[in-house]
Amino acid sequence: MTEGQGRVTLWGIEVFLAAAEEGAISAAARRLGVSPSAVSQQLASLESALGTVLLDRGARPMTMTPAGTMFRRHAQVILNAEAEARAELALSDLSGLTTLRLGMIEDLDAEVTPQLLAELAGGLKGCRFLLETGASHHLLEQLSNRALDIVVAADAALDSPEGWREVHPILAEPFVAVAPRGAGDVTALPLIQYTTRHLMGRQIAAHLARQNIRIGTRFELDSYTPILAMVAAGAGWTILTPLALHHAARFRDAVEVRPLPFDPFGRTLSLHARAGVLRDMPAEVAARLRRLLQGQVVDPSRAAWPWLGEALRTL
Repeated sequence: MTEGQGRVTLWGIEVFLAAAEEGAISAAARRLGVSPSAVSQQLASLESALGTVLLDRGARPMTMTPAGTMFRRHAQVILNAEAEARAELALSDLSGLTTLRLGMIEDLDAEVTPQLLAELAGGLKGCRFLLETGASHHLLEQLSNRALDIVVAADAALDSPEGWREVHPILAEPFVAVAPRGAGDVTALPLIQYTTRHLMGRQIAAHLARQNIRIGTRFELDSYTPILAMVAAGAGWTILTPLALHHAARFRDAVEVRPLPFDPFGRTLSLHARAGVLRDMPAEVAARLRRLLQGQVVDPSRAAWPWLGEALRTL
């Protein structure tokens, strides 16, 4: 390195990867929790240290230069190695773990996730917890990229864990019909569909297609709360799960939950982690989640709708 050049830092590399993935300085800053000027400063320092331009800031969205594309491969390897080193150092004593990055589907963020974090914080006194909520496919991609340590996500029908991943099943739940109170034949109403941009929406659409069922769909939404609000207002019916109803519990008294008017189907949720990295912690977190889900979701839902039976159960 010639005199006057700066040093390549892990923080600079992380900033570069965020900017390359987001395509904008402002978006990278939001993702990292820093100011846009701090992102710009780190990028400038990294480019100065490497002696080349990595990002074309004049493009919209911002794109990588040929040098940036080449460096990105090396940058990801460097960050992966750093994450592995931190994990290996923590193996000897997980009580010394300084950061735990959790990814959770939104279904759990009403009560289950806050209680889980509170319990984990009691045992890991010096640990900082970073939580990301999102769609299952996005969270699993983040786990694969080593941006998250533990992920709780819905399982895809054809999902088979690779050798690097350990999987702990947590919950099996059926899909149910949710209708306005006093509604007759729900299939005579419009279907308010959960978005097919997410895994659950695609699972619902695939099941309807397998049953050769065509239901008029006027609305496709990506959030349980507006879906259930519209059902409560009589705008149509929907297909969701008991966990979704727990997530938007304030609408439960304004709707009716029924078995599906066609062949039943369901889904499973599992906890995913990189195999062996956190020793017994993934299994311990999965056990805590099963206990919380049993008390908060499974038992109350079975009491309210006894016909659910064993279709709703912890695994």
